[in-house]
Amino acid sequence: MGSLVKLAACALAVAAVVAGCGLESTAGTGGATIEVTHAFGSEPIATKVQRSPPSGETVAGLLERSFQVRTASKGRVVESIQGASATPGGLRWSYWINGIAPAKSIRSTGVNRGDRIWWDLHDAVATALIPAVVGSYPEPFTTGIGGRRFPTVLDCASDVQAACNTVARALRRAGVKVAYQLLGGGSGSDSLAVVVGTLRDLRGLIATELLAGGPSLSGVFAQIIGSGANMLALDNPLGQVVRTVGGGAGLIAATEQPGLNEPAWLITGTDVAGVSAAAAALTPAKLHDHLALAIVHGDDLPLPLEPAR
Repeated sequence: MGSLVKLAACALAVAAVVAGCGLESTAGTGGATIEVTHAFGSEPIATKVQRSPPSGETVAGLLERSFQVRTASKGRVVESIQGASATPGGLRWSYWINGIAPAKSIRSTGVNRGDRIWWDLHDAVATALIPAVVGSYPEPFTTGIGGRRFPTVLDCASDVQAACNTVARALRRAGVKVAYQLLGGGSGSDSLAVVVGTLRDLRGLIATELLAGGPSLSGVFAQIIGSGANMLALDNPLGQVVRTVGGGAGLIAATEQPGLNEPAWLITGTDVAGVSAAAAALTPAKLHDHLALAIVHGDDLPLPLEPAR
């Protein structure tokens, strides 16, 4: 059976996978991990594991029990953790649960078993909001979002079948069930989309259009450039382009999908070789504490390229 026929057959099963699996309400089985870093994950500060978070635990409660914390605005804004402090108009604290920035305040956002909560102090000049990051992989695919595990759908372009298979194997090694479908089928709500294809393949997708707009729109410190959508501009923490890459460059990034609660993950590149390089980098060790990752001529480049100091 040819690759296109295989993808088409798998696409017919996607609706059944999403509907049949549904949302599992008991996603996590272990304790909750809270990690604190500086400069976009490049400088570790502290890590703590709460093996049995109490029922009704909140992000604020867990943070305050784990570390020395100073807050403002009636406890809704974090100013300092372990002595590392935000600065007016400069450094600020951001956090993600299983790689996703929650919409509610830290006093209203609950903690579930298995959650990985990542706090980072960084320069917020380029963007005040980074909606999703890849640095907690294999989250959110294993534990989920808000205590629910979501079905995972691979949206695969027809010219990157080998890379798509590599991504599927990586997810399965992490214990994630996946369903294939042809790129453009749309995963819809209540599922996690992993989109695999070249930058050219991905043209027209909303997540990719956000990526083309730079970090102020996507939260990703990389932009698609070139009339043929075959080049990437890589940014520093201020959102300034400091390197442009062409053939063979790959990118792993996550960003929001307007109108949906679940982010889209992009396994992409300037060409088929770049997509293959990105697919091969889908491992916890390579993505750990990175907002996004570019792969250029065999080198792993965490984004933004230069950590804020």
